[in-house]
Amino acid sequence: MRIRALATLAGLALAAAACGNSAEAPAAAPTSAAPAPSSAAPAAGGKLVIWSEGAKRTAALKPFAEQFGAENGVTVEIKEITENPQQTFVTASQQGSGPDVMVGAHDWIGNMVQNGAVEPVNLTDEQKAGFNPVAVKAVTFNGQVYGAPYAVENLALIRNTELVADAPATFDEVAAKGLELKKDGKVKEALCLQVAQVGDAYHAYPLFSSAGGSLFGATAAGDPDPKQVQIGTGDSVKAWGKLGELGKKGVLKTSITPENSIPTFAKGDCAFLVSGPWAMNDVRKSGLKYDISAIPAFEGGKPATPFVGVQAFFVAAKGQNKTLAQEFVTNYVTNTDVAKALYDADPRPPALTAAMDLVKGNDPDLAKFLDAGKDGLPMPAIPEMSAIWEPFGIAEASVIKGGDAAKAADAAQKAVEKSLAK
Repeated sequence: MRIRALATLAGLALAAAACGNSAEAPAAAPTSAAPAPSSAAPAAGGKLVIWSEGAKRTAALKPFAEQFGAENGVTVEIKEITENPQQTFVTASQQGSGPDVMVGAHDWIGNMVQNGAVEPVNLTDEQKAGFNPVAVKAVTFNGQVYGAPYAVENLALIRNTELVADAPATFDEVAAKGLELKKDGKVKEALCLQVAQVGDAYHAYPLFSSAGGSLFGATAAGDPDPKQVQIGTGDSVKAWGKLGELGKKGVLKTSITPENSIPTFAKGDCAFLVSGPWAMNDVRKSGLKYDISAIPAFEGGKPATPFVGVQAFFVAAKGQNKTLAQEFVTNYVTNTDVAKALYDADPRPPALTAAMDLVKGNDPDLAKFLDAGKDGLPMPAIPEMSAIWEPFGIAEASVIKGGDAAKAADAAQKAVEKSLAK
């Protein structure tokens, strides 16, 4: 009966998700049915409050949350947070008005831990083994696991195979082919990689890293060290120069923005798009023939390392029902049905291996994105990462528009250091 009930719930989740906002973009051997209530399950009564940042995700999760409530004799309230969900959660937690469970991005963890907003999630070693290893690494902070991951995402190179049959071996080939196609009038842009007037560190980072750039040094444990800011020193200066060269050639352009990068590719106006799984609905609807591969490195350069983002469930440290929240996060949302429903609502590669195995047969693009990100860098979750985004973007836009690389690098370095000194 439980399996049948969960199958019905999965259908309800998809129906509910269809009503969501379509504009959203950025266990122990899991089984196909939700686990039976733990022998240590919390006593009946009370309320579990869940906050989530996406309409489609919220709608997909709602039937499962209600089922969990029915099984445990509690009321479950699930609420979508649309405006600045991370800060809204942290502020509410400090005021004692936050939820028991928060759903969001793994790179929030450092800030949330620093503010005492979340506590470790009690996943067993067997449960952790059921997830993509990169996802587990992403939700691990200071040696502790702070979230139950459910989706993984990263950038890749998407190409129009009618214009470029084979995946380029280097990024130099991407640039040269794009410029050739533009010169021949077959495309309007050499490359669709969003920059905009303010820059875009997330999309530029694979090229920056391949050219030798880095954001921070590393601690003895291999984690980013905010005491060693490297955005404007050493090889990073050379990396800014490399991005500047691509700007002078017209490969990188500030006129390529989050609003037009995907549509321009989907219309066939450029042969290459650097984007993530969120682009695929538009790409598929376009009818273009395409393929997906890892972003290639510059010739003789380091790997073009994309950031890997992970979506996860967190237990609020100041929630009113933490025992129930731990049960929900560790033993309920870590099952395959919930993971698949969340994927069906918003198709990003599931972090749970069993769910990934279920869906990849019908969506071969998922495996290609995962392969493109297998050596990716989990987005640094340290609070100091927030100081990087704006200075990086300003430096990127500056060199692409012809600014001096050394001056842009120095300005970025000083801006980050000033922010961290506050």
